Order: sequence, then structure tokens, then C-alpha cells
Amino acid sequence: MVNGVAGSSLVLVLLGAILSLVASVLYEGMVVSLVRDVQDGRRDLSVGELFQSVAPVVWPLAAASILFALGVGVGFVLLIVPGLFLLTIWAVIAPAIVIENQGVIEAFGRSRELVRGNGWPVFGIVLSAALITAIVSIVLISIAAAIADGPILRIVLGVLASTVTAPITALVAGVLYYRLLQIKGDPGAGIRPSAAADDYTPPPPPPPVPPGPGAAA
Repeated sequence: MVNGVAGSSLVLVLLGAILSLVASVLYEGMVVSLVRDVQDGRRDLSVGELFQSVAPVVWPLAAASILFALGVGVGFVLLIVPGLFLLTIWAVIAPAIVIENQGVIEAFGRSRELVRGNGWPVFGIVLSAALITAIVSIVLISIAAAIADGPILRIVLGVLASTVTAPITALVAGVLYYRLLQIKGDPGAGIRPSAAADDYTPPPPPPPVPPGPGAAA
């Protein structure tokens, strides 16, 4: 009986982890796409279109998120400093996948390339975002522990907590990505032109001016 309860709890924990990962990945991709969309000063994509723009890269985002979590987690176990280093150089993996359509492994290298030379400013921004996310998560988890009567409700509230905090890191990553592009001298990379710009047709050239009376002479 005890083994059955323990097995059920383990399954519920794994289910909650999977749901949290899916929710975080989807929101991360959609927020990064939103940051790309508003680079032209206006929002052109609906929520459905944002979701469709993320759908082709969901699996690479999920794989990169898992590798990111494993790498940073091991780094924190190794005296914390390696974890902070990896947290910094991998700060813009998601934009590299969503905006540049990089592969999973290539996105890690691309993020390192963009961060190179700007490590300390990126570290400060990423650390601030991580602290805000951690505080929000702790508050939400504490509320969940206080009001949840069973494991299923705890899982639901845990997924909601991940959903609330995921846009914070995604927004930071998207803004950082474009800022780093500007610093590297490539401010227009990855910017999606607006629908109005796509539909714009330049006006025809003005008709030639007829020659004056004395032109023939």
C-alpha cells in the first residue's frame, strides 16, 4: 500500500515537472516572439499567431531548456561560480532558437558569441531577473502549500507558478538579445517587419515634365 502511494506520488511529481516545462517553454518562446514583433514599434501578431510562430521550435526549445537546467544545476553544485558563469553566457539561448532558428547545440554557441565582451552587464541583468523569479516562485509555492489539500492541486498550482514566472526570464532574454545585437553592430538582425511594411507599395514616379517652348531651339 505504501509502495503504491509512493509510486503514485512520483508519477504526479513527474507529471507536474513535465507540465511545468511545457508551460515554461511555450511562454518563453511566445514572449521572445512578442519582443521580436514589437521591434518595429507596433504589435502585428495576435496571440494565435505568436503561438504558431513558436510551434516549429518547441522541441529545440524544450531540449535546450533541459540541457540549460542540467548544465547550470551541475555548475551550481560545483561551488556556485561555474553555475553563475553558465547562467550568463547562455542568457540568450531562447532568442537564438526562436529568432535565428539555430539548432539546440548551435544556440549555446551563438549565445556565448553574443555575450562575449559584455559578461558583467549581462550577469547583473540575469542575476536580477533570477532573484525576482525566485522570490515570485517562493511566494506562489508558499501560497500553494498553504491552500492545497492534495497532490493534484499542488501540481496545478506549481504549473501556474511556472507560467507566471516564465515570461520574466523570457522578456529579459529577448531584450538582452536585441541589445547585444546593437552592441555587436547588427541592430536589424532578426527584426520582423510589420504587416504594414509588408503591404507597402511605393508610389509611381512622377510623369516627366514636358520640355519648354525654347527647348527645341
